[in-house]
Amino acid sequence: MKQVDAAIIGFGKGGKTLAGALAGAGKTVALVEQSPKMYGGTCINVACIPTKSLVRSAALSAAQGGTFDERAARYAAAIDEKDRVTDLLRTKNYRKLADLPNVEVVDGTASFADATHLHVSTPDGGTETIEAAQVFVNTGARPFVPPIPGADGPRVHVSETLLDVRKLPGRLVIIGGGYIGMEFASMYANFGSQVTVVQNEDAFLPREDAEIAAAVLASVEERGIRVVRGANVLRIEDEAEHAVVAIEVAGAEERLPADAVLVATGRRPNVAGLNLEAAGVELTERGAVRVDEHLRTTAPNIWAMGDVAGGLQFTYISLDDFRIVKADVLGDGARTTENRGAVPYSVFIDPPLSRAGMTEREALDAGFNVKVAKLPAAAIPKAQLLQKPTGLLKAVIDVDTDRILGVHLFCEESYEMVNTVKIAMDAGLPYQTLRDAVYTHPTMSEAFNDLFAVIA
Repeated sequence: MKQVDAAIIGFGKGGKTLAGALAGAGKTVALVEQSPKMYGGTCINVACIPTKSLVRSAALSAAQGGTFDERAARYAAAIDEKDRVTDLLRTKNYRKLADLPNVEVVDGTASFADATHLHVSTPDGGTETIEAAQVFVNTGARPFVPPIPGADGPRVHVSETLLDVRKLPGRLVIIGGGYIGMEFASMYANFGSQVTVVQNEDAFLPREDAEIAAAVLASVEERGIRVVRGANVLRIEDEAEHAVVAIEVAGAEERLPADAVLVATGRRPNVAGLNLEAAGVELTERGAVRVDEHLRTTAPNIWAMGDVAGGLQFTYISLDDFRIVKADVLGDGARTTENRGAVPYSVFIDPPLSRAGMTEREALDAGFNVKVAKLPAAAIPKAQLLQKPTGLLKAVIDVDTDRILGVHLFCEESYEMVNTVKIAMDAGLPYQTLRDAVYTHPTMSEAFNDLFAVIA
């Protein structure tokens, strides 16, 4: 039996960073990972990094144009480049921990025997037992596939498996119009695929500000992406040359031929096989590990971080979860999930959509007296210079304090711009701070001079 101070299940962002911090504090650490292809976690291997590599390649390919065969060749090369980047980062992440003298990376699948003992099923068919005074669960999330007849067909993929398909699909049907679905829709449309997005909700991007969502929908439809709303997916059929997605819209059946089908209907916390009940760890109604504001579970010596804890599924949230757990285990416990401030996010469509804080409707429902600032992206000189004038910027301001309650940026380079506003929001700065700041020119950020000058 292996005895260590701390055991971490999962090589994700939170877990790997915590392993290094605990080792630096003199603790012995066992980091258990069930797949050598997942060293470094979801982001590096099957999510943020590979998709953003492909997003960049897709944009370059769209600018080049050409025949479908030419685009398909560039797509295959983009898959190779994506693999090169992920392989490089995966190896670097492994070595960064495996080379530490008091960290051992254990290959295998862990399950709890009790709160302080893990059984690890190893690749050679054996079982290893690890005893640890503290255990940290960082097992991430997995794609959710609803019970659609035919969803197990050979041309049906989740986001993780579609990333490995080297042949560009001429026709791609995406089931799910959320953030993952729309990011893939935009990316494959840029590569040259004919893309159809099918969603069961009538509202498009219902969590977003209504004006921003309408602007995004108009943009994607102008690019030739078809979005079918209020659709019920009946089945997926596999025929000789292609798949067919049968849907029902307004009582009528429609058959959508597809060379590939992407099921992008969300992700669920990855808790299967952990035997959490043996450790006294409870789950929420949605199947995530139940945690408090310090990410402590219902077992006093066990914490959970990242997607498995049921919070926002972003790698930077996992990193902040590390900070919270580190503060609880090695510090004063002052950092919690309640004080991490406004959480920004970006959807890497073309142009990208970024947001931090409330929508106008959310602010009104919360009782704020609000004023709104709006600016078309076409009014920004840098957007014209980049030949990317599509989009809309919107900010929601508290009339009583002049503080920024929310910002919605549907424009080129919004993924950089939103971080500036997030810092201003967390610092409680009035919107005039961004309005009157001096920015370099020509940049997208200088749009804040104009955006915050048009308060309605």
